[in-house]
Amino acid sequence: MFRTALIALAVLGVAGARAGEVSVAVAANFAAPMKVIAADFEKDTGHKAVTAFGATGKFYAQIRNGAPFEVLLAADDSTPARLEAEGAAVAGSRFTYAVGRLVLWSAMPGFVDDKGEVLKKGGFRHVSVANPKIAPYGAAAVEALTALKVGDAVQPKFVLAENIAQAYQFAATGNAELGFVALAQVMKDGRIRAGSAWVVPADLHRPIRQDAVILDKGRGKPAAEALLKYLKGDKARAVIKSHGYDL
Repeated sequence: MFRTALIALAVLGVAGARAGEVSVAVAANFAAPMKVIAADFEKDTGHKAVTAFGATGKFYAQIRNGAPFEVLLAADDSTPARLEAEGAAVAGSRFTYAVGRLVLWSAMPGFVDDKGEVLKKGGFRHVSVANPKIAPYGAAAVEALTALKVGDAVQPKFVLAENIAQAYQFAATGNAELGFVALAQVMKDGRIRAGSAWVVPADLHRPIRQDAVILDKGRGKPAAEALLKYLKGDKARAVIKSHGYDL
């Protein structure tokens, strides 16, 4: 019995040694699925993902200024590529974990039609948009409006948000009648959970490819490597898809 107890303690010790924490900077649009994935990741691997949510552009500045993030889950593919080119990320670790979908959403039922004609008809004073200079979803919204030839009419009505989470908050609270947000923020079980929405056709803007990369501070860290491997697995991919992302 004593020997069995020692073996059990040794096994627990090895498991504890293998488990670790990974500090992850996560694009604000990916908050809902990441919370689910992080919980599953800890349960399935023993590693813990310590997450921070925000705008990809701000994360870039923080990382370049020494922030202790070990993994970045960006809202675009250009920021991770830039960090890799600058030597601030592990070469070869970058991959696309999700392709985002943009949606025009209102908390008011029936306010947004299924073709987005509300943008041409007007009848609204404000539309919330994540700052296109730092937020890929905001940049995609501007591209879509330009493609629809309504940019000049709609952009004066912009309420600029720091990130996509704040853009959603402005629309959800009625500070803006409309908001360009991530489909993941308003979808549940494959359906728009409240209000009204128009999913912006993907051909109206460049694909919102969201890349993950291990940062320099995560180099050689088992927990960082385990997280990226986990994101590629079927369980995480099912969560990602259920929140409205393409794969």
